[in-house]
Amino acid sequence: MRMRITGRQRLRRLIKSRRGAVLAEIAIVLPAMILLLGAAAELGRFFYIYTTLAKATRAGARYLSSGPYKDKEGSTANMVVCGKVTDCGSETIISGFDANDVVISRDPEDAAVPQTVTVGISADFTYTPVFDLGRLMGGEPWVSLPLRPSTTMRYIPTTPFS
Repeated sequence: MRMRITGRQRLRRLIKSRRGAVLAEIAIVLPAMILLLGAAAELGRFFYIYTTLAKATRAGARYLSSGPYKDKEGSTANMVVCGKVTDCGSETIISGFDANDVVISRDPEDAAVPQTVTVGISADFTYTPVFDLGRLMGGEPWVSLPLRPSTTMRYIPTTPFS
């Protein structure tokens, strides 16, 4: 005894069926999740690079503010770029960062002994995102952002002990 299934019963079974619902939900949610993950990764990378540069300028200003000023001007840029006073070679704290991106100034400029020293990053150094989320969403492409942290410290001339 086989019962015959009518069209109305088939339609009810199809409506009550849960097969494929998870796949449809994943297809709706997955692009948004990937976009959020990419945005979080870019934001984290941006703050990592900014704080690394800020710490490097702080170390350079600290190095420059303690001791004879004229003896340290050339080696301060290396200190900021690679963390060493000597020549960096190809070792840098951030890829694409070199000594030309470091700006060193003192206040007042014409004084033999400055009151403050400032170590900063020039506007030439920019952050370029890895994921272009703007273009991925069909909008404007993300542009490179200039990163310009700087540190100013008071210059403390040291005198040798006799």
